[in-house]
Amino acid sequence: MKKLVVIAAATLAASLSASLHAAEPGDPERGRALSSPCVACHQTDGNSVNPEWPKIAGKHEDYLFKQLMDYKWGRRSHPLMNPQVADLTEQNMRDLAAYFASQETAPGRPSADDQTLALGKKIYFGGNLQTGVAACVACHGPNGRGNPAALFPSVAAQHATYNLDQLHQFRDEVRHNDPSRMMRDVAGRMSEEEMQAVTQYMESLEPR
Repeated sequence: MKKLVVIAAATLAASLSASLHAAEPGDPERGRALSSPCVACHQTDGNSVNPEWPKIAGKHEDYLFKQLMDYKWGRRSHPLMNPQVADLTEQNMRDLAAYFASQETAPGRPSADDQTLALGKKIYFGGNLQTGVAACVACHGPNGRGNPAALFPSVAAQHATYNLDQLHQFRDEVRHNDPSRMMRDVAGRMSEEEMQAVTQYMESLEPR
C-alpha cells in the first residue's frame, strides 16, 4: 500500500508540474488586494474561526491554487466557494494562493480526550491493517505538513470538524478531486470512530 502511495505521488507531481508553473508566479501582495471576499469565512490571515471552514493560512501554495481551480471548473463543489471563484482569472487564483500560503497557521485546539488522541495517533502512523486503512503519514508526513511536490496538503492544526467533513465527503463520493481515488479509498475503509480520532489528532499537531 505504501509503495503504491509513493508511486502515485511521483506520477501526480510529474503530471501537474507543467500546469502549476506555466503562468506567472503568484504575487502575495496582489493576492492580499484580492482577498477581501475571502475574509468573511477565512479571516484576513486565513485562519478561520468557524471550525466548519478550513484554515488556509500557511498551506502549500500549489495545493491552494489547485483547489481554487477545481472549484472554478467544477471538480470540487461548495455552495459558497464555486460562485466566489467563478470570475477569478488563473493569475488571480495564483496570487490568492501565494498570499494565504505566506501567512502563519494558527495552532489547533483539539477537544478530544487522551484516549481518542491515542487512537488517532495510532491510525495516523499505522493505519488499520485489518481493514486496509493506509497510514496517513505516508502522504501527510510525520508532522502533518504534507508533501508540496505531490500536492498532498498540510493537515497539522486544521480544524477537526472541517477534516471530518472532508473524510465524510470522500467516503460518500461527494468530493472526488483526489488523484487516483486515494482519499476515497482510505475514507471508505475507515470507521466513524477512526475518522473522529484521527482528525482530532491532526488538529493537535504543531503547524510549524
